[in-house]
Amino acid sequence: MRTQVAIIGGGPSGLLLGQLLHRQGIDAVVLERQTRDYVLGRIRAGVLEEGFVDLMAEAGVADRMEKEGIRHDGTVMAFGEHQVHIDFTRHAGRPVMVYGQTEVTRDLYDARAAAGATTLFQVEDVTLCDLETGKPYVLFRHEGQEKRIDCDFVAGCDGFHGVSRKTIPDNVRTEFEKVYPFGWLGILSETPPVHDELIYSNSERGFALCSMRSHTLSRYYVQCPLTDKAEDWSDDAFWAELKRRIPSEHAANLVTGPSIEKSIAPLRSFVSEPMRWGSLFLCGDAAHIVPPTGAKGLNSAASDVYYLYHGLLSHYLEKDGAGLEAYSEKALARVWKTQRFSWWMTSLLHRFPDQGPFDLKMQVAEMAFLAENDDAQATLARNYVGLPY
Repeated sequence: MRTQVAIIGGGPSGLLLGQLLHRQGIDAVVLERQTRDYVLGRIRAGVLEEGFVDLMAEAGVADRMEKEGIRHDGTVMAFGEHQVHIDFTRHAGRPVMVYGQTEVTRDLYDARAAAGATTLFQVEDVTLCDLETGKPYVLFRHEGQEKRIDCDFVAGCDGFHGVSRKTIPDNVRTEFEKVYPFGWLGILSETPPVHDELIYSNSERGFALCSMRSHTLSRYYVQCPLTDKAEDWSDDAFWAELKRRIPSEHAANLVTGPSIEKSIAPLRSFVSEPMRWGSLFLCGDAAHIVPPTGAKGLNSAASDVYYLYHGLLSHYLEKDGAGLEAYSEKALARVWKTQRFSWWMTSLLHRFPDQGPFDLKMQVAEMAFLAENDDAQATLARNYVGLPY
């Protein structure tokens, strides 16, 4: 088999890259380890920057998102009972879109199928070969047979546990990591959201987040120890704890119900440099992970896709390799800025096991400064809605 770009990983970043390339007449094959149903069964975030929304439109898959998604002009930051409203439209000139990652992925799969583009599921034993020779190829096992794809480039969109990043030699690759001493217990429920905007709350009992997927589907989180297990938390215990951690006016309006999904996610910051090695380009979680506090995970992947897509366009349509040569540097420059924002949000809103009275006073002062200072609110808003590519 021969293609121009072999995309390893059939999550949203790999699919978005594939769809963008397809619309420009550039051939790409997507290899996915799991089944389509498995990928669509994963519950992920749903706050999209305008840059991501624009890429979906360019890829021709924005119609359902525009119809069913919810544009948010702001968010609420709470510290105990005190609340600060951050106005995205006033401070940054644009909103964010709430539209679940599962729905993004479904739209991209449907578009890929309609285009007749090749996606291979349940692919095993992927090996990336000759990445430094200019004639790379991918070996893998599919439907019981050993197969090979020859290509010009490989896009590693296969996540933290995938093969792509690990293919870069240890003496070339440098990894940076910060592991946070807590996780997020999250539930999904068929209940109306407690508020029409997201609520980020720092309480004496720990962090909480009130989010949503639609007008009838809500997503809620509470900070928990890493030793907790989701099955240890009953729905009643979760709702009671959430009410204790959000301002009383919102707790009074909270509609509870049975959870349809419940899980605990650890929090960490991770970056691997460089994001290019020979003909291999890393995208998304294959190269970097952020805590979910700043809603940057999927959005950071989208910025990688933007830089790689435009680099490939220049290479194929204009015979200009400058964009691909600059890919890693450009992508990492933005990645570290999103890491900084996610780290700041996480530090401000969570209670840490070793937190002393001084640290708590710093959080209180930071929140007070945010409430009183227009420039501080503008900085938060501009980072949240997305830095320019």
